Order: sequence, then structure tokens, then C-alpha cells
Amino acid sequence: MLKKFLIERRSWILLFLFTQLLLLFIAYIDSSIPINSIIYIVFLSFMIFMIFLAVRYNKETPFYKSLKEWDGSLDLSEIDEAVAPFEKIVEHRIKDQTERQTEVTTANRIALEQERDDLLSWIHEVKTPLTAMHLIIERLEDDKIKAQLTYEWLRIHLLLDQQLHQKRISFIENDLHVEKIALEPLVFKEIKNLQSWCMQKGIGFEVDLKADEVLSDEKWLAFIIRQLLTNAVKYSEESDIIIKSKKDHDQTFLEVQDFGRGIDPKDLPRIFDKGFTSTTHPDRAATGMGLYLAKKAAESLLIQIHVRSQPGRGTIFALTFPKPNEFVNLTRM
Repeated sequence: MLKKFLIERRSWILLFLFTQLLLLFIAYIDSSIPINSIIYIVFLSFMIFMIFLAVRYNKETPFYKSLKEWDGSLDLSEIDEAVAPFEKIVEHRIKDQTERQTEVTTANRIALEQERDDLLSWIHEVKTPLTAMHLIIERLEDDKIKAQLTYEWLRIHLLLDQQLHQKRISFIENDLHVEKIALEPLVFKEIKNLQSWCMQKGIGFEVDLKADEVLSDEKWLAFIIRQLLTNAVKYSEESDIIIKSKKDHDQTFLEVQDFGRGIDPKDLPRIFDKGFTSTTHPDRAATGMGLYLAKKAAESLLIQIHVRSQPGRGTIFALTFPKPNEFVNLTRM
């Protein structure tokens, strides 16, 4: 900041030095002027000028120092109060722009929340006829048509569920309720929801839950597992999907392993990116949102998701749950 201050005041400093040199030059060429007295005056002037610079530096820089350290947020309390007239002009403009930005941000947030509420309301309304449709399908006697309609119904149901959680994900911190959850009923409920699809593809499940309890949010954990199971079923053919959990010290691990087509190595770093779909097996029906949302929800729950895959040999998604003491800050929300 000192360097910038001197650069800012360089014209005044150069003017002062020029006048002092001019004074010495005049005393040098004019013998009637005592040179020793002039040198003494220049020395005193220089000392006074240095003290003056130090005083002005301490008075003028605090405002700009705080402005430099300001993170650009809407909180102006981090900026020191302006003293000089030019500082007041800067402060006034910053406050004016910040107030405008606050108004725009508030309006955008209200509009976004309204849009989210309208969409959530629409999704809940759609679920009513969807439930009635499922009951009608269940009463069909033709097993082939019943299986086809059930599969299409399940696709719509999963897409609506994904859209529902996509709109909620930005407000997930306000929607968390961390508690002890039994894994077995949660996992079997998600398997049951995919039963018709699995029967159609000849897919079974092998479940081995050595660790049956985790600390998490039930509905968001169910959503994460649902996305992993949906992907496993979608990209598998007539094979078993293995779901197993274990506990090592205070940490719980859950794995979902399929023996489907696997993921190409070049796609692995991008599978959790928003909107990403496979480059080797393009699927026009895929939205590229499932794993992205699962990753976002997992981060809020302090769950780590790791993936291992070999093309043609299957994929393993592993969830690493946090230790209980890591939830201290999360449970205070």
C-alpha cells in the first residue's frame, strides 16, 4: 500500500523535489545568497515533508486498505468510514451500487423461489393422476402389456422425482434432518420400487448389509441410493446387482456393484458433471442429471462418492459416510 501511495502522490513529491533543487541551484549561482543557510532550509523542509507524508499516509490509506480487503459481498461493514471528500464520493457510489445489487438479488431470489414453489406444486399435482394410473395398471390381466406400462410409468415417476429433487437441491441445507437410519428397510424399499423394471431385464439383487445403521438424512440418502440403483439397472443386462455395507472403526461404507457395460475411462472424470451423458454409448433419453444431483446431495451430507469401472465388466459406486463427530456442524443447521 505504501508503494501505491507514493505512486499516487508522485507528482506532488516531484514538485517538492524540483522546488528544493531549484532553490539550491539559485543559491549556487547567486553568490549573494548564503549556500549553507539554503542547505539548512532544504534539509528542514525535507524533514517536514517526510513527516507530512507519514501523517497523510496513515490518514488516507485505511479506507483504501479496507476497500482492497473487501470481498465484494453486500456487507459494507468491512469497509472503513470515508473521511476525505474523494473517499466520500467512492463510498457513496459503492453504497448506491450495493443497494441496487441487493434489490436485484432479492427480486431474483423471490422469483426463483416462486418458480420453484410453482413447479413443486405442479409435480405434486401430477403425482395424483400418476398414482391412479399405477392402480389401474395393477388391475390389468395381460401381463405383457402390464409390464410395458409399468416400465413406462416407472420412467415418468423417476423423472418427476429427479425434477423434484433438482429444485430442492439449492435449498438442501434447510431441508436436512440428520438422524440414525436403518439401511436395510431403506435399501429394500428402493429395490421394490424398481422391481418391475428389474423383472423385465432379468436383474436380481444380492444384499449383504453388515453395517445396518448410518447417521444421515433419510429422504436425501434414499435419493442418492435411488440414483445409483437406477444407473446400475439401466446399464445392466440379466445379472445380479450387489449391494453391501461394512463398518471400519467409526466409519460406514456402502457399495453398489453392477456387471453391466461399465464406464469408459475417458468418461469417468466427468460422470458427476451437470448434464453429462456417455460419449461412447449415447442415450437420447438420458438427462445427465442423476449422478450430478446425487453428488451434490452427498456433499451436503458429508458423504464421499467414489467410482471404479471397467468397460464391459461393470461399475462399483462406493459411499463413504462421515464419522459421527464430523456431523457436529451439520446437525446445528
